Amino acid sequence: MMRTAVNKELLAGLTSYFTSVYVIVVNAIILADAGIPLEAGITATALTAFVGCLLMAFWAKAPVILVPGMGINAFFTYTVVRTMGLSWQEALAAVFLSGLIFCLIAFTKLAQLLSQAIPASLKEAISVGIGLFLIFIGLQKGGIIVNNESTFVALGDLGSLPVLVTVIGLVLNIVLHVKNIKGSFLIGIVTSSLIAWLFGLIDLSGMQWEGISFTEYSTVVGSLSFADLGQFGFWMATFSFTMVIVFENMGLLHSLLEDKQKFSRAYQANAISVMGAGLLGSSPTVSAVESAAGIAAGGKTGTTAITTGLLFLLTLFFIPVIKMIPDQAVAPVLIIIGGLMVQNIRHLPLQDFSQAFPAILIIALIPLTYSIVDGIGFGFIAYVLIQFARRKVRELPLTLIFISALFLLNFIVQA
Repeated sequence: MMRTAVNKELLAGLTSYFTSVYVIVVNAIILADAGIPLEAGITATALTAFVGCLLMAFWAKAPVILVPGMGINAFFTYTVVRTMGLSWQEALAAVFLSGLIFCLIAFTKLAQLLSQAIPASLKEAISVGIGLFLIFIGLQKGGIIVNNESTFVALGDLGSLPVLVTVIGLVLNIVLHVKNIKGSFLIGIVTSSLIAWLFGLIDLSGMQWEGISFTEYSTVVGSLSFADLGQFGFWMATFSFTMVIVFENMGLLHSLLEDKQKFSRAYQANAISVMGAGLLGSSPTVSAVESAAGIAAGGKTGTTAITTGLLFLLTLFFIPVIKMIPDQAVAPVLIIIGGLMVQNIRHLPLQDFSQAFPAILIIALIPLTYSIVDGIGFGFIAYVLIQFARRKVRELPLTLIFISALFLLNFIVQA
């Protein structure tokens, strides 16, 4: 009986791995857009996932896996680095500090206080807005959407080979996903990469098997920079990281854990892993939604997370292959993940304008401003203003008013 249980846990860990290993590729490519060398990004992602899974296994004894999150990695690169102007080293420092604040929240009663202070409509809107942002980024990476001087964006050349690979990959990934094929994203990425190679978009002549090398990674690990510690923008980035990871992981863990008694320790493990992500050179970790696949396969304990973590570590042996994966193979996965996040729009109280409009602002402005923090800021400020107009000030938690005031101050400084 015991052996059967262990075998189930191992199978669950293997299932979680194959449904989430695409993160290694996607996260590394997004980190590369921030300036982190691709090979170093792959190593950082794999090690961060390995450490996160071990933390979840030994501290919380839960079958949930921790990996660098989709959406928050886009915030790291396209908002904090490219829009707010922090270097990737400073962004890693902001990740570390946000993890430290997350720990302060997770290990005290602040977690419950924050959860109660932020309206559910705004929490759901953040997830939906990030989903649309991921779709937009995926469409750009795949060449389906391109820059246009007159209309800002326009449809790309559908007859070009890169766009054709993206479209084929998107169709393939959709089919695999709706059929609930295990490891569908991994299969989609591999197949799309093979198609790109057949179309001559990948040159395999430069691929070399030299074993695991940490030469490039040594320039990234522990490279946190606190040079801008006294700057408002640095703390705004830290605050925004904290906002997203605190509420996203709160919702994810509540939905993933069958045993709610494990929530507190799982939340704490998640907080510690975010600090580790900053030190190891990656964007923040989240409780992966793909954990549901492992749980459905029979995962009930930390053995599931340990198994997945060890498999992430073994992924380091395949860095030469991962480096050859083109943007066109990753773009369909970003688009579909974004689509899955947008489904949370069904939870919004659209019949109540006072709740719906601030949420709609967040959803629209995150992708349109190309900034998660700006989109969230507009929504929070609008929510407080509407409640003031409705003379419902006494119903507003002081925490929410304080957070909204910080966002307003950020906009004033930018102006």
